[in-house]
Amino acid sequence: MTLTPKTLLRVSVAVALVTIVLKGLAGYMTHSMGLISDAMESFVNLASAMFALAMVTIAERPADDDHPYGHHKAEYFSSGFEGILIVGAAVAILWVSVQRLLSPQPLEQLGWGLALSVISSGFNAALAVVLFRAARTHRSIALEADGRHLMTDVWTSAAVVIGIIGVHFSGWLWLDPLLAIGVALNIVREGVKLVWRSSQGLMDEALDADTLATVRATLDAFAARQPEGSRLRFDDMVTRGAGQRRFADLHMHVPGEWTLQHAAALRDALELSLMDAVPGLRVTIQLLPLTMEARATRIVEEQAHP
Repeated sequence: MTLTPKTLLRVSVAVALVTIVLKGLAGYMTHSMGLISDAMESFVNLASAMFALAMVTIAERPADDDHPYGHHKAEYFSSGFEGILIVGAAVAILWVSVQRLLSPQPLEQLGWGLALSVISSGFNAALAVVLFRAARTHRSIALEADGRHLMTDVWTSAAVVIGIIGVHFSGWLWLDPLLAIGVALNIVREGVKLVWRSSQGLMDEALDADTLATVRATLDAFAARQPEGSRLRFDDMVTRGAGQRRFADLHMHVPGEWTLQHAAALRDALELSLMDAVPGLRVTIQLLPLTMEARATRIVEEQAHP
């Protein structure tokens, strides 16, 4: 059974609450700045999962008069918001870690603290794997962002655990806050990547290379299937992505002697072929005679060669 994005994000909220409790207890018991910083990031997990759930709910709304192309871009706000929260959490961790670096404190009850941290990381790792798979299935940047954040949390926890073990055997108390600073810098990197990814989506970035290759291969195959003498030409294709929805606009040039009914029927067949080849694609095809270029194309050529 395939879980919906909303169901998965509700699970993410529940897991975030569990990890907050487990990591919070681990930090309280050990007085480890590394574990405390790890617990602070779990609050970001909770906030980002709740916001992602809200944005995915909006993205599922059908198109209306004010939003004729739908609400799919709402997911990019989720990714950007999550990136901003991650950076904010990193700044807080850096501030507290520097204070602890100046005044190191001994660690306590490491056994229980490390056990709780490992258990919570196990929950995050399992959920991240599920979110990555669902993100590919649903083409959801909100699920992908949540999964990436959780996986960052897993690696962060692993580094913290290794560092605390190092403190235990070496007695270097400064190693714990220093490790927390490293954790914060890694969190900043992930946050910046998420903000950049969401900004590109909001700016109508073109479809990825693999999808474009599929579209072009479908066009070539469609033209090759036509009877001999039925010349077709495709050009001026522009594409963009908006959350789960993908859009493509192009011109289809046909012999000028064809009837409009015949050309339109062929265009409808091509649209169906493209939508079958690329799930979630909404394609708009403008019909033109083989001997005519669109006015927009002529303007671009005139600007390029004045």
